[in-house]
Amino acid sequence: MDDWLESLDADPLVVLETWLREAREAGLREPEAAALATATADGVPSARMVLMRGLDENGLRFYTSYESRKAGELALNPVAALVFHWPAPLERQVRVEGAVERLDEGDSLDYFRSRPRGSQIGAWASPQSAPVSDRDELDRLYREAEERFAGIDDLPLPPGWGGYRLLPLAMELWQGRANRFHDRARYTRTDLVWSRLRLAP
Repeated sequence: MDDWLESLDADPLVVLETWLREAREAGLREPEAAALATATADGVPSARMVLMRGLDENGLRFYTSYESRKAGELALNPVAALVFHWPAPLERQVRVEGAVERLDEGDSLDYFRSRPRGSQIGAWASPQSAPVSDRDELDRLYREAEERFAGIDDLPLPPGWGGYRLLPLAMELWQGRANRFHDRARYTRTDLVWSRLRLAP
């Protein structure tokens, strides 16, 4: 009997939720941070760090400008991968692969209004991924957005900004062990049912 594999929940999203909670309890900084990999229509990859801002049975949510490079790639090739990594003392990693869809405007607005005001201003001010001349231009754009919304408590959702949901089709859980002889489990989903198996390190 494989005690480690059997100790994992049959649903890898439940394991991810548990491991995230344990990473928070361990005091790790920004445990929701993950590398998001996307690709162009012809398969040229790119990756960047994002913050996962929601997890439930429907998938993982993150938010960004719809004018960003990642959004452009997702529009043409709506699949992606996320990688979470939590170093010692946990020594764990989770990989998530699947299709990506946009969230509706209501979901995006709810999250936008939960953000600190400075981050809301930043979303209005930044032409994300567009070339800018220098830092002074960015600071000017931020000041202009501050002035525009002075005295307004509830900022509207910026046009071209919102959320995505990654719908997992495969997930891999990695637990670090001595001698780099790690434990790995790969889950795949077919017709909403997860199956799992152990992989060699």
